[in-house]
Amino acid sequence: MLHVAQISFFLDPNRDPARILQDWWPLVDAAEMVAQAGVSVSVVQACQQSQSLTRQGVSYHFVAPERGSASIVRSGAFAAVLRDLKADVFHIHGLGFGADMLALAKLAPDTPIFVQDHAGHVPRPWRRHAFRRGLSVAAGISFCTLEQAQPFVRAGLFRQQTALCEIPECSSRFTPGDRHAARAATGVHGDPAVLWVGHLNSNKDPLTVLAGVAAAVQRLPGLQLWCCFGSAPLLSDVQARIDVDPLLRGRVHLLGKASHGNVEQLMRAADLFVLGSRKEGSGCALIEALACGLPPVVTDIPSFRALTGGGKVGALWPCGDAEQMCKALLSVAAHPREAMGQAVRAHFDAEVSFHAVGRKMVAAYEGSLRLKVVSTADPQLSCVSK
Repeated sequence: MLHVAQISFFLDPNRDPARILQDWWPLVDAAEMVAQAGVSVSVVQACQQSQSLTRQGVSYHFVAPERGSASIVRSGAFAAVLRDLKADVFHIHGLGFGADMLALAKLAPDTPIFVQDHAGHVPRPWRRHAFRRGLSVAAGISFCTLEQAQPFVRAGLFRQQTALCEIPECSSRFTPGDRHAARAATGVHGDPAVLWVGHLNSNKDPLTVLAGVAAAVQRLPGLQLWCCFGSAPLLSDVQARIDVDPLLRGRVHLLGKASHGNVEQLMRAADLFVLGSRKEGSGCALIEALACGLPPVVTDIPSFRALTGGGKVGALWPCGDAEQMCKALLSVAAHPREAMGQAVRAHFDAEVSFHAVGRKMVAAYEGSLRLKVVSTADPQLSCVSK
């Protein structure tokens, strides 16, 4: 059986192993979806406390850095874990750990490295040499959509031999549920009830969404907008926009932060999901909406195009365009809710479910085994088949 070690070099000084497993559900999901695809999975996570445990068939190894260091890769404990695991493939979370990946390649030169992007950015020019050098040991790199890889390719940051693949960053355990029961539990109402789940910041662009909603109200007088959000640097602007517009007053509900479980109930209760993001590495809230069968009305950006099948489900609209957002919302609202919800969930099952993402990830691991990168005496690296 193929054995993969998923490694996260990110060190959070405020979370112990129990809190990491509780709060970092994408880390747990990434491991379990691959395990469900028939692969043996171990997780190696940087942590202030060392601990090993097994949960749902996945072994977790929390490794503390040595005193005075913020990295685990040069600690004796990390090397010992690698020797014990004898993994066939290393799966690294995040593009920005080049020095750690180079050290990992020296520790286990015969094991291919696969890297998963998590909303990475092209570095400043003076940092690109180190970035390029770190990723030179990668046999494969995945993005939510290959469009996101193009800025890195144009900057010459990847080797030509490095395999690039398209895999959603995460999936969701959410499921569709009884809409009437969810409305009774949450108090959500509206015809349609539109749900926003995202920060109130300039990137998510809530002001454009509010303008689009105000325009749509003239055709949909029963519309109600429900907003869940974490950080909210634009909260005062959002509130001021609501206060001055009679079309928004009384129909926009600023719920604030909601628990993960309550988000699922809100999505079951709503009729449409809306978001105005100008840029996203993936779109966890959108993925959760798809899992609940909640039709999306979201911006036409690369990750959202990939996750919705190019607008196959729901509708896409240009960033910052309130008029087009209104038209998209009206278009989706005109379709029968039940049939549309079934189509959304069917799309999720085929493309973004645990089974679908796990299958894509296993294919990427197998590709990394076929295309293994090994270092040579030259600072550049060569690519050979295993």
